[in-house]
Amino acid sequence: MKNVSLFLLIIILSSNAGCSNAQSMPANKILIVYLSRTNNTKAIAEIIQRNVGGTLVALELEKPYPGNYKATVQQVVDENTSGYLPPLKTKIDSIENYDVVFIGFPTWDMQMPPPVKSFLQQYNLSGKKVIPFNTNAGYGVGSGFQTVKKLCPNSKVLEGFEIKGGIERDGILFVMKDEKAKEAETEVKEWLHRIKVM
Repeated sequence: MKNVSLFLLIIILSSNAGCSNAQSMPANKILIVYLSRTNNTKAIAEIIQRNVGGTLVALELEKPYPGNYKATVQQVVDENTSGYLPPLKTKIDSIENYDVVFIGFPTWDMQMPPPVKSFLQQYNLSGKKVIPFNTNAGYGVGSGFQTVKKLCPNSKVLEGFEIKGGIERDGILFVMKDEKAKEAETEVKEWLHRIKVM
């Protein structure tokens, strides 16, 4: 009887260990890259990092966008029309060491912002799990998640996450605080469980 009990205990412990290993990813294999103008996308990136670990990297441009909202909007429209990809100041060493890459961005002009396109063109994410996340002014992600799939044809692109952030046009900037921060944390955790990275 003791042998049977011991055998069952070993099976239970082994199966539990197998489950946890299947769903957890070493933190040093996770990269979280984001672009954030009003810090809402940054806040979501930080929630992801708190829950799965990983290296957090903010995308910065060699020549930053203007502080003025309308000037930035016009510049982004021009870049989207011409296909111009702004050079990045951000450099990521040894991207080949990461197995999972989260890509965070706001919706600009109903699209992925040009600097994020620059990142996806510059770095080879083939064979990696790529996981997009987005903040927007309430109009949704636009074509952003489709662009991730288009620019990462040899990656496994998982279900993306999107949430309403600020509305810079109306002067509503950082909103991921107080009750909104708690709601965002809950929604991000549910998403991470659903896509099995937490």
